[in-house]
Amino acid sequence: MPGGSGRDHVGVLGVDIGGTKVALRAEEFAAGPAEGAHAGEVRVATGAGVRAYERVLTWPGGGVEADVAALADAVGALRAESGLRFAAVGVAMPGTTGPTGRVVVWPGRPSWAGLPFDETLRGLFPGSRTAWADDGDLAALAEARHVGAQDVVYLGVGTGVGGGVVLGGRPLPAPGRGSPEVGHLVVDVDGPRCDCGRHGCLQAVASGPATLRRAGAARGGEVGFAELRDGLEQDRPWAHDAVRPAGTALAAAVVSLGELLDPAVAVLGGGFAAGLPGFVDLVGREVIRLARPGRPAPAVRAAALGGLSSLHGAVALARDLAAPR
Repeated sequence: MPGGSGRDHVGVLGVDIGGTKVALRAEEFAAGPAEGAHAGEVRVATGAGVRAYERVLTWPGGGVEADVAALADAVGALRAESGLRFAAVGVAMPGTTGPTGRVVVWPGRPSWAGLPFDETLRGLFPGSRTAWADDGDLAALAEARHVGAQDVVYLGVGTGVGGGVVLGGRPLPAPGRGSPEVGHLVVDVDGPRCDCGRHGCLQAVASGPATLRRAGAARGGEVGFAELRDGLEQDRPWAHDAVRPAGTALAAAVVSLGELLDPAVAVLGGGFAAGLPGFVDLVGREVIRLARPGRPAPAVRAAALGGLSSLHGAVALARDLAAPR
């Protein structure tokens, strides 16, 4: 047990399921004594009266059964390391579930189609309240709460492009009515084919993999994220040629959302966007260029929570679940 008290520690858990990795964050309800980092993958952080434990799992491959088993192992290790009993668990995920809680579509993890997601969560977290929501919705909620803004659109750029909308301090649309699929806004009707089967979706142009493919074509060989980042820092033309279309496509989406919803702020997050130097500024400049006279576009800001917006949103969902009713 942390601190060696032997008492039952109670907390909440947030889980952010992505295309290539899963991030987990457990938070204890009561503040504990300050501690340094634990050995291994788990680190302990204290701040604002909250002790938090985090772990990152890279998907092992091998299909849904191997994925769920690896997730169970990571949860078990985090539970043992933290000594926490989870009163509630919130999960951020980009897949689409049906009315029975079964996964219908998950382009990034096709082997999960048909998985009874609700039942799987109950098996992973017996005795805990569980809920899940779209990762973009939860990222938008976390960012809006973090900065105290009432009207926010969020775009998260990573393996795909997710997003969410908060108006009047509440996610739009209401819970249980689906999610704003920002990544599937059509920004180029003659553009590349998206994972969904359509052409020209924002995700097909601006996601990390789409940008890396353009970088590879421009450079004449496969390009990884670190090479793209270095290319931007070194002002290589091939790197700018690869990134510019992503920035323009995201700006088009921001301007369109501004016309429809009139939010004050557009937050740009996700691990891919957060790691590219100058990327948020590029999108901001393109938004200004595309805005029409008399209709100011939303101000573009980098995610205050960096690439962890969805994870913090999952924790917020868990805390809302655990709150006294």
